[in-house]
Order: sequence, then structure tokens, then C-alpha cells
Amino acid sequence: MPSAAWQWPERAKGRVGMRIIFDQGTPAPLRRALAGHAVATAFELGWSDLANGDLLQQAEARFDLLITTDQNLRYQQNLAGRRLAILVLPTTSWLEIGQHEAEITAAVNTIQAGEYRELRW
Repeated sequence: MPSAAWQWPERAKGRVGMRIIFDQGTPAPLRRALAGHAVATAFELGWSDLANGDLLQQAEARFDLLITTDQNLRYQQNLAGRRLAILVLPTTSWLEIGQHEAEITAAVNTIQAGEYRELRW
């Protein structure tokens, strides 16, 4: 369950696009590039200790997109039939990720429900 301190932005007024969760490896500063979307981190929600399967289950119920740096996720989890979209970044390095904000934003804006997409650069 989301932490009491964390609140969803107002979605009804059309100001929020997708609900996005970052896993532990995704640098939080990336959220600045995703204006128009509601972004939470696993840490903010108190989900830091959840295993991948549990994180996916919790995220599926509350989010549209998981952004992760876990390159092995598709091999470790059954992703078939999920509505949660998953975007995999190739690194945890904010210096590298920050140089590709436009590419990441474009991927976020075009990803479809249930889609699994890995970015490479």
C-alpha cells in the first residue's frame, strides 16, 4: 500500500498521464523528465524489500508502467498476460541515463499496456 505521505496527483483534471513506478535501480532524478506523469519510487512506497514477483504484483494493481534497470526481469518472471507495461533501462548510472532523457520520454509516451521494452544505447 502506498505510504500515507505519498499522494497521487489529480488525474481527473487531465493533468496526469500514466502512473509510473521506479524500481530500486532507477535513478529518482529521471522523474523530472516525465512531466505530465505521476511517478513514485519503490522506496517512497515502502516496497524496497519486495522481491521482483511481489513488486510486479503490487505495481500491476496500482500503476501503468514499471521503469526498471533489471536486465534479467524477463528471464526471472512470467510477464505474459500482464497489463503493466515494463520499460528496462540499460544502466543504473544517472550520468548515462540523463544523457538519454529524450529517448526515455519518447518510450514512455508510446509504450502500450502489457508491453515489455528494453532500451539500448
